[in-house]
Amino acid sequence: MVNWTNVDMAAKKWLKEAGRNIIGSFKTALKIDTKADANDLVTNIDKEIEQFFISHIQETFPSHKILGEEGFGDEVKNMDGVIWIIDPIDGTMNFVHQQRNFFISIGIFENGVGKLGYLYDVVHNELYYAKSGEGAYWDDMKLPLLESAQLSEAVIGFSATWLTSDNPKNSLLSLVKDVRGTRSYGSAALEFAYVATGRLDAYISMQLSPWDFAGGKIIIEEVGGIVTNVNGEPLNLLEKSPVLVSKPGLHETLVNEYFRVN
Repeated sequence: MVNWTNVDMAAKKWLKEAGRNIIGSFKTALKIDTKADANDLVTNIDKEIEQFFISHIQETFPSHKILGEEGFGDEVKNMDGVIWIIDPIDGTMNFVHQQRNFFISIGIFENGVGKLGYLYDVVHNELYYAKSGEGAYWDDMKLPLLESAQLSEAVIGFSATWLTSDNPKNSLLSLVKDVRGTRSYGSAALEFAYVATGRLDAYISMQLSPWDFAGGKIIIEEVGGIVTNVNGEPLNLLEKSPVLVSKPGLHETLVNEYFRVN
């Protein structure tokens, strides 16, 4: 039997300590490498923070498994048991260029069911978190359930990169004309947090990895939001996927009118 209160307390403690370590790195020179392409950055701090979490988790909860973006965790082939899905710095390009607008993202699952979710805005020292069945919080303030939104009044987050597709039927092109406004912040975790607090009505990405959406998914669902792929189907927690995060009502409109292939 997992003592989720102990897990929650430990995760919050480590998040704050990791945040202090990141802030302390601002005055030091970064070692910056690229991964998939020149815009897919990773720094020595990304790697050090992931290793920080792994060492603490393995020492405190040795039966738990870890799936981390930088690959220092376990080889996770299924969602059996307790699994921490960690992005040590979500928004690495923002971290490198701006020293802001990046988050630490953690989702903790038991047998595929989300139990604890954390999105930590390091620079502003703001923690968004949720415990399954107990709602979601922004620091000490419990977040209200999300209300339904109308497309014509919606502000939606997505990257302009997804508008550059050569597909003449790119659904995002028509969506831009139909909504009130669009925003791009460069961090999936930040945009999940903004949907959870109502600052955005929806967030769309045509490709996210599990560590990009795991923590945010738990938080969004605790405030009544919906997280699926763009066809309205459940996400696979071990695979990359297009992701649609939205307030209720608006989610159905986006899926049925812009994405679902009949």
